Amino acid sequence: MNFELTQDHKVLQDTLRDFVKNEIAPIAADIDKNHEIPADLVKKIGEMGFLGTYIPEEYGGAGLDYFSYIMTVEEVSKACASTGVMISAHTSLAADPILQFGNEEQKKKYLPPLATGERIGCIMLTEPEAGSDVANISTTYRDEGDHYVVNGSKIFITNGAFRGISVLFATKDKNLKHKGLSAFILDLESEGVEILKNEEKLGIRGSYTTAFALDNVKIPKENLLGNEGDGFKIAMETLNGGRIGIAAQALGIAEGAFEKCLSYVQERKQFGKPLAAFQAIQFKLADMATRIEASKLITYKAAWLKDMKKTNAIESAMAKMYASETATFVTKEAVQIHGGYGYICEYEVERMFRDAKITEIYEGTNEVQRIVISKMLLK
Repeated sequence: MNFELTQDHKVLQDTLRDFVKNEIAPIAADIDKNHEIPADLVKKIGEMGFLGTYIPEEYGGAGLDYFSYIMTVEEVSKACASTGVMISAHTSLAADPILQFGNEEQKKKYLPPLATGERIGCIMLTEPEAGSDVANISTTYRDEGDHYVVNGSKIFITNGAFRGISVLFATKDKNLKHKGLSAFILDLESEGVEILKNEEKLGIRGSYTTAFALDNVKIPKENLLGNEGDGFKIAMETLNGGRIGIAAQALGIAEGAFEKCLSYVQERKQFGKPLAAFQAIQFKLADMATRIEASKLITYKAAWLKDMKKTNAIESAMAKMYASETATFVTKEAVQIHGGYGYICEYEVERMFRDAKITEIYEGTNEVQRIVISKMLLK
């Protein structure tokens, strides 16, 4: 069992850290304040190949492995969770299902612009009454001969306001539950696709979270992903990968906050001594570091299993659950260690504290992850 990064992964890690230090970290606070990731930064991320890490070179991607993508989300999220989730949702929730379930024509048409960042991807799954309960999706589609027509609404769509490429889920008949679901590739600039609003959020404020109305949206027949009725299977497999991406984001947030704490406790003095000299602080650091290391191991294992094309549903749920709770724990402790300074915006742990909470909620709340894990254990 080898826990060492390969030479290629070490090179990628160094490249990522340099890019994050020079391009993302200096503007992370502005991204949060302005509720927007600058277009020129998105372009640079695309040019670096970070939006197409494991997309094969023949489709315009970097041709790396899945672990390289996880490392990318982790390193970016250390400085800016909004940018990290933009990359995560784009890659694992839009590009991945097209790569895994699309036919050759679909891959050649949609993967290159996604891989380069020319178009930003998203998944249109969540509705006002159907999020984790995928079988109760009420957005409908009907067959009109040479195209489908879709009507309904979607909410909480990460990356939605980029109006890029979406993987959309709709039902032929709600009474059929999961058996009626199909997946489609939808260009969000299509007629009938209307943005209702972008949500104001507690954290990850630079990430678009968008509500849509779909009014008689025409989707060409060739944009059906897989076969009719495959939607539930595609959604479940996509969410498995999405959970690993969220785990990587949470891991990065926790690591970023921990690194800020290590510097702070060695510089900040109280009662004539650095904070690091106090046992109460040392205990906190030990707990934070241990949880981060455990989160890293389970997240990396889940990514390795996906790279090996092995079943990873239980590991991805465990990684998402544990890493997200670690991010919340670590950032809470980071604010506590910083004292009053941790509560003001000048110190980055305040933003990281706000950003961490969402990782416990999206891609299924952690209560859902516990259900997934327990059901598989009881099999």
